[in-house]
Amino acid sequence: MEHSVGQVAGFAGVTVRTLHHYDGIGLLSPGGRSHAGHRRYQDADLDRLQQILFYRELGFPLDEIAALLDDPDADPQAHLRRRHALLSHRIAELQRMAAAVETAMEARRMGIDLTPEEKFEVFGGKDPERYAQEAEQRWGGSDAYAESQRRTARYTKEDWQRMQAEAADWGERYNALMESGEPATGERAMDLAQEYRSHLTTWFYDCTPGIHRGLGEMYVADPRFKAFYESMRPGLAEHLRDAINANAERQE
Repeated sequence: MEHSVGQVAGFAGVTVRTLHHYDGIGLLSPGGRSHAGHRRYQDADLDRLQQILFYRELGFPLDEIAALLDDPDADPQAHLRRRHALLSHRIAELQRMAAAVETAMEARRMGIDLTPEEKFEVFGGKDPERYAQEAEQRWGGSDAYAESQRRTARYTKEDWQRMQAEAADWGERYNALMESGEPATGERAMDLAQEYRSHLTTWFYDCTPGIHRGLGEMYVADPRFKAFYESMRPGLAEHLRDAINANAERQE
């Protein structure tokens, strides 16, 4: 039995654009074509897609998935063991974060004011003000730093959680954008770069296109920031940097 690209997208819960991208990079090329040249997926293609989505769910990059599925000498067990170790580490991090959130909730219930250190525990040790601090240290943005300090001084735990939720939602959408093969200079990538610049302006300080360019370079050059973005998706730091520059050019 053969299926159209739209049917397969519906079966698998992915977008048609994602399937087109998989075909474009040679990861999943449909076994047939209609008389009009449209993609037609066969049962073997669906089996391969199921394997692809399994590895994607575990966080494997597309190039590693291709190697696993196409290289007869690839060792799936070795790849799975490595991925299992990474997932176990991530689970431990999330458990520590959950414990910190529980502590914060209990403190609020008892009317206890949290210290800045305790407040930042909610974020797994990642200081949400580091963007403003880095900007002040590297570019002498003392006005921006002062503004960030003024705003964050009055934030409640709920404010921090809302800010973090917005950033997490943005991260998921940026990851999906890269998954679909959107180039950094594409409209959607630039729009998401602009959205994150607006997020920084809303929560911390007036993030001008020039400051945003500097932050984009820092995301790639600074090992701490690059590791953070690369943990979301390999290659995201460079892709975001390029999207920020493209958006800055559009804004300027």
